[in-house]
Amino acid sequence: MMRSLFTSATGMGAQQRQIDTIANNLANVNTTGFKKSRNHFQDLLYHNEKTAGVASSLSTQVPVGIHVGHGVKHVTTEKIHNQGNMQNTGNDLDMSIDGPGFFQILQPNGALAYTRAGHFNIDGQGRMVTDDGMLLDPEINIPPETRKVQIGFDGTVSVFLRDETQPESVGTIQLARFANPAGLTPMGKNLYLPSPAAGNPMVDSPASNGMGSMNQGFLEGANVSVVEEMVNMITAQRAYEVNSKAIQTSDAMLQTANSLVR
Repeated sequence: MMRSLFTSATGMGAQQRQIDTIANNLANVNTTGFKKSRNHFQDLLYHNEKTAGVASSLSTQVPVGIHVGHGVKHVTTEKIHNQGNMQNTGNDLDMSIDGPGFFQILQPNGALAYTRAGHFNIDGQGRMVTDDGMLLDPEINIPPETRKVQIGFDGTVSVFLRDETQPESVGTIQLARFANPAGLTPMGKNLYLPSPAAGNPMVDSPASNGMGSMNQGFLEGANVSVVEEMVNMITAQRAYEVNSKAIQTSDAMLQTANSLVR
């Protein structure tokens, strides 16, 4: 009877974790390039009171055993890297990737991070940077006399200077992709860090070797479905309630057992 108290407590903890993840997904529904998370759970160890297949007589065997479970545990939180919807902004420095590639961002510590958020600005030195001032890698410099910026599907960045009618190339954006993007470590600020589970980054130009093509003037929205998250939230809430109900029922049964000796 006491076993059910602890088993239900693990269920309440798992559903609390589920609600935490859903809340984060919903909080970032308008975050550019955000990838939703999904929890995965496992059942805990079992107490085997009778094993299936053991002999019950000289000529028969037990067809089904007796197993008592001890609840559930949270094992992973996976980032789902499917494509988000494209949003037209018309901004020359907004870009989206139609494919699995990531923009490379140079952090202040000199290490590379990766992002799907393609909203860039120009800093005081004419360099393309993120909203936090981190450099796009390889570095792209936009001359101060630039009238218009043009970015091709292959990542070629060209500028129109002053009244000139012919564009001038100032660099090419490179993308990176990973064998297992779910192995990347999210660190906030729309950035991911590489890990051994993600594999080594494969760097190439957009629209080549499966990187995905570049779309200027578009941003990739979050891949969060509000309706799906609401359904998941209702399911988790109900599961939390029934687990708490199981604890109340176990407590009532304990009270009944205690009253027998009075």
